[in-house]
Amino acid sequence: MEALADALSLIMQPCYDLTGNWWVAILLFTVIVKVILMPMALWCQKNAIVMVKLMPDLNRLKVKYFGDAETIGEKQNELYKEKHYHPLLSLVPLAVQILILFGLVDVIHRITDNGAPGTEFLGMIPVEDGGLSWVMPVLAGISAIIMGFAQNRINPLQREQSRAEKNTTNGLSIALSFFLGIFVAAGMAFYWICSNLTSIAVQALCNIIIKPRKHIDYDDLAASREELEGLNALAGPKRKWYQRDPLAKREKTDYKRFFSIVDKHLVFYSERSGFYKYFKGAIEWLLDNSDVRIHYVTNDPNDQIFAIAEEQPRIFPYYIGEQRAITLMMKMDADVVVATLEDLENYYLKRSYVRKDIEYVFFFHHMTSTHLTPHEEAFDHYDALFCAGPHQVAEVQAAERRRGLAPKRLVEGGYDLLDQEIADYEALAGRENERPVILIGPSWQEDNILDSCVDDLIGSVLGKGYRIIVRPHPEYTKRYPARWEALQARWADEDPAELFFESDFSSNESTFSSDILVTDWSSISCDFSFSTLKPTIFIDTPMKVGNPDWEKLDMEPTDISLRNQIGRSLTLDKVDRFADEVASMLSEREAWRERIREVRAGFVFNLGHGARTAGEFLLETVLDKQDQRAADRPSSGRHAAAPAAEDGKAVA
Repeated sequence: MEALADALSLIMQPCYDLTGNWWVAILLFTVIVKVILMPMALWCQKNAIVMVKLMPDLNRLKVKYFGDAETIGEKQNELYKEKHYHPLLSLVPLAVQILILFGLVDVIHRITDNGAPGTEFLGMIPVEDGGLSWVMPVLAGISAIIMGFAQNRINPLQREQSRAEKNTTNGLSIALSFFLGIFVAAGMAFYWICSNLTSIAVQALCNIIIKPRKHIDYDDLAASREELEGLNALAGPKRKWYQRDPLAKREKTDYKRFFSIVDKHLVFYSERSGFYKYFKGAIEWLLDNSDVRIHYVTNDPNDQIFAIAEEQPRIFPYYIGEQRAITLMMKMDADVVVATLEDLENYYLKRSYVRKDIEYVFFFHHMTSTHLTPHEEAFDHYDALFCAGPHQVAEVQAAERRRGLAPKRLVEGGYDLLDQEIADYEALAGRENERPVILIGPSWQEDNILDSCVDDLIGSVLGKGYRIIVRPHPEYTKRYPARWEALQARWADEDPAELFFESDFSSNESTFSSDILVTDWSSISCDFSFSTLKPTIFIDTPMKVGNPDWEKLDMEPTDISLRNQIGRSLTLDKVDRFADEVASMLSEREAWRERIREVRAGFVFNLGHGARTAGEFLLETVLDKQDQRAADRPSSGRHAAAPAAEDGKAVA
C-alpha cells in the first residue's frame, strides 16, 4: 500500500501546491483520478449497454421457461457467453475506488501527521474524535443519495433495473458511504463525497460519448418487460412478507405428486371448475369403457373435480395455480393432453419442451365459428381439434390452406355439452310457465346489451304479461360490479315476479324454463336454441371480433349466419320493435321448433353421442401413443429397462 500511497501523493501534492488548500486539493485530486479512470468508465458503459441489450432476450427466457430457475440460469449463462457479457465488470469501479481509498489512508496521515496549519479537521475521525466531525458521515450519506437519484435516471443499466434492484444498489451505496464517514478521517470522507458527486458528471459524459439510444431497442425492451410483468401478475395480488399463501403448500404437494408419476397417458387441463362440463362426457365414457387413469390439472382450488375424484379412484386431480401451471406445462410428460385453452404456445402456456411427441387435443367450448372471436393463431399449436360441427372442420381447413399450415387432425366429434343440455331440458318436459318467460342473457364485452339498451328492452315488455329474467355473464358481474348494481337499483321497485335479476349461475334452470332468449353475441344462443328448440332474439350491438382478418377466409362465421336461422336480429335503432318481435315469435313456437330442429341436425356432429365419440377418440389416441412408444423402446438386452408405467395399458 505504501507504493500506492506514494503514487497518489504524486498527484495530491501538486494539487495542494496549485491551490494552497488541502480541501480544494482533494477535490482537484478526485477530478484528476476520474479523468485517469475515464477509459475504465467507458469500458463499463459498453458493458452496461450490452446488458441492457440482452434484457429483452433475458425477459423472454424467463417467460419461456417460467418457474424453471435451473433452466433459466443455464440459458442465461449461455446468452452471456454468446454476447461476451461479464456480469462482474460492474463491480470494477467500486473495487478501484476502495483500492484508492486504502492508498489514500496513508496520504491523509502523511498530511495530518506533519501538523501543518489547517489540517486538524482533515484528520479527525468521527467515531474517535466526535464533535463537528460527525457532519462528514452525514454529508457522505447525502452524497450517495444524490448519486443514486441521478444514476437511476442516467445510468443505462441502473435505470432499467427493477425498483428492488435500484433500492438494493442505492441502499448499499448509502450504507457504505455513511459507514466510511464514521470510521475514516474527515479528509478521506471528503474524497468519497467528491467521488460520489463527480461520478454523476462522469456518467453524463459517458452517455455523450457512447449514446445508449444508438445501441438499445427500448421499444423491444418495453414489450418484453410487459410480457414478463403480465406473467408475474398471474400470481395475484402480492402479499406482505409475513403473509403466507394458504394454498401454497397444497399446490406444492400436488405439483410434486404430478411429476412423481411416470408414463402418464392422459392429462386434462382446466382453467376453472366450470370447464369440467366440456370434458364430463368424455371422462365418464373413459371411466366406464376403459381402465385408463385420468390426470386432471386445474387452476381452481375449489374445482368440482376434487369431489368427483373422491367417488372415482381413477381420477387424479391436482391443484396448480396459474403461475406454476406455466412451469408444469413446459415440463409436461404425458401421451395426450386435452384442453379448452385457446392460444397454446402463443402466450404463457407452452407445449412441453421435455417431450416433443405429446398429442395436444383441443375441445371447443362453443359450437360457433373458429375464425371470428378466436385469434387467428388460436389453434395453431394443437395436434387435433375435436370439432363440434362441419362448419368448424371447413373453416380450419380453409385457414390452413390460406396460411400454408400443416393439416391437423380434425375429429368429427360433436358437442357433448349440448347432449347434456338436451337431456336436462327433456327431464323438465311437461312443465309450463304461468306466463311467458323472457331471458336476457348477454355477453360481457364492452357495449353489450346491459351497457347499451337493456332499459329500453325491459321497459317495452314490462307489465305486458311476461316474466323477465336478466342473467348477466358471470364475467360481467366480476369486472363491472358497479354497473350491475346500478342496473338493479334502477329497477328495484319492480315486482320480482315480473322482473328478476339473477346472480346465481350454478344452475341452468332459468335457461331451460325460458320461452325466448335475448342476447347479443354470446354463444349461449346455440346452447339455448339447440337444447330447447326455442328461438333467440339477437341485438346487433358492436360485434365481438378477436381476429381482425376474419373476412380473408371468405366464409361467413356462424356467429353471424345463425342469427336469422335460429331467431331474428334487431339493430340498436330498431329495439322499439322488440315487444312486437317477442309477441310474434311466441305465437309461432311450433314453426320455430321445427326450423331450429332442422338447423341443428346439420350443424352438430353425432348429436346425442358426443361423449362416446370423444371417449373413443381419446382412447384410440392413447393406445396409438402407447404402441408407438413400445415400438421405439430399446430392447432390455441393450439398454437399462425403462421405468414401470404408472398406468396400465388402457383397454376398451
